[in-house]
Amino acid sequence: MRRNAVLLSTKQFVLCVLLIVGVQAVWAQERPAQHFDVVITNGHIIDGTGSPWYSGDVGVRDGKIAAIGNLTSAARTRTIDAGGKVVAPGFIDMLGQSELTILVDPRLPSKIYQGITTEITGEGGSAAPLNDAIIQADRTAFEHYHITPDWRTLREYFARLEKQGMGINLASYVGATQVRRMVLGDDDKQPTPEQLNQMKALVRQGMSDGAVGVSTALEYAPAPYAKTDELIALASEASKSGGIYATHMRTESDAVLDAIDEALRIGREAHIPVEIWHIKVAGKQNWGRMPEVVAKINTARAAGVDVSANTYAYPAWFNTFSAFIPQWAHDGGDAKLVERLKDPATRARIRKEMMTPSKDWDNEWLEIPGPESVLIGVVQNPKLLPLQGKTLAEIAKLWNKDPIDALCDLLIEDNAFTEVAVFGMSEPDVTLALQQPWVSIDNDSSGTSPEGLLGQEHPHPRAYGTFPRILRKYVREEHKLTLEDAIRKFSSLPAQRMRLTDRGVLKAGIWADVVVFDPATVHDVATFANPNQLSEGMEYVLVNGVPVIDQGKMTGAKPGKVLRGAGYVR
Repeated sequence: MRRNAVLLSTKQFVLCVLLIVGVQAVWAQERPAQHFDVVITNGHIIDGTGSPWYSGDVGVRDGKIAAIGNLTSAARTRTIDAGGKVVAPGFIDMLGQSELTILVDPRLPSKIYQGITTEITGEGGSAAPLNDAIIQADRTAFEHYHITPDWRTLREYFARLEKQGMGINLASYVGATQVRRMVLGDDDKQPTPEQLNQMKALVRQGMSDGAVGVSTALEYAPAPYAKTDELIALASEASKSGGIYATHMRTESDAVLDAIDEALRIGREAHIPVEIWHIKVAGKQNWGRMPEVVAKINTARAAGVDVSANTYAYPAWFNTFSAFIPQWAHDGGDAKLVERLKDPATRARIRKEMMTPSKDWDNEWLEIPGPESVLIGVVQNPKLLPLQGKTLAEIAKLWNKDPIDALCDLLIEDNAFTEVAVFGMSEPDVTLALQQPWVSIDNDSSGTSPEGLLGQEHPHPRAYGTFPRILRKYVREEHKLTLEDAIRKFSSLPAQRMRLTDRGVLKAGIWADVVVFDPATVHDVATFANPNQLSEGMEYVLVNGVPVIDQGKMTGAKPGKVLRGAGYVR
């Protein structure tokens, strides 16, 4: 009996083996071999970490990088032959300003032709929260872009983006200025404890809607009216949701070190990482002080403060022309500012303060060599369109006016909407900032296009050229950066800072934001005289695995995603 039992068990075993082999054979017939949507071949892979390039193929499936290696025999729907060109992670713009223009042209040509696949936006002001009072105060901007603001929260704004589609990924801060305006309007006053609690609740809502942190732009009214304690309170709310505090500091000129101290204090007391936007030392009297700024930040980092910065690496900034006017004159908003500019006695006071050195506000008038250093960029009044691209010196001569009077009268005619490029930095300072290992890259300009409504503006050339310009000027021509480090500053460094754990490097499992370009030829075309020119040299740009640039041409695809912060609640 025992022998038969053993024989029976042996038969059962053989039958089981045959059954397993048969099932595996059926599976092999039914399952296709490993298949990719796209395989990028023959490229020099610079993975974003700062490591030297290596050879290999990149396989993309379902919007993500599925494999890197020798994929010669792998099945695929499409092959992109990189032909010895660089294959790198898509570039991340640390301050993009596209929250409105992405609703005008969601393809964002100026961004994708630079290789930008992700933008972070929301500088102090953000797309939301919104109320009727803010919409009325900002109606000039909404009318300028022919936009009807049909959202009130960041959640609703993000839903609108997802419904329309977009050419790149986008994330946003909730602006401290925005929540202040929701509660206090544009007035120069301090919040009561109850009002501060309302502002904190709006930050919490913004974080649960998907904001990546809270931000300030402390040069532009009504933001300067906020005291440091107010900012600490708001940053503390963002910190609880894993957010970041990003800042256009209170000043970037004479008192720049004091402004850094304030940012560091907010970071320490709110227990939140600090990102300093477009780090600079502004004003001819401060040229050569970037080593002091670098030393202060290095000292803070050595002491354990989580602080970093970004730069667009041009010697001119771009901001609202009204920033030249003392901050008290902005109390109540743009309409009140225009009234004050029309009053002779008040204008005389404004002129006097513009001509007087002070560390109490960022006095741009005393930071520039002269009115020839201010270039008119964007106007809203159609009658002023011929002035775009002219300097303030040229306009003053054209109007036969003193430059300060020309400035004030232009603001009156344009309802304080005008934006300008201001040449107020030195090239050695710009270069030194760019070279710091903790400095990433920001475009600091909204996505735009040479065509249509957006093409009527005269933006800063950085809107079209920031990233390719760095590759041309600072990598290829001047050897101030290595190609690998430039790519790191474009990709893994900002991804790490923004906690984008599934982007910023080339690695299996990561979303397939990928660029292919020739480092010997990629270049910017936009100039201050003629800015509306797309950069050249990006052969392919993939966003979430879908080409938005294909063989150097825009496809019109809109595969971008809203990227939400750690505090997002579904």
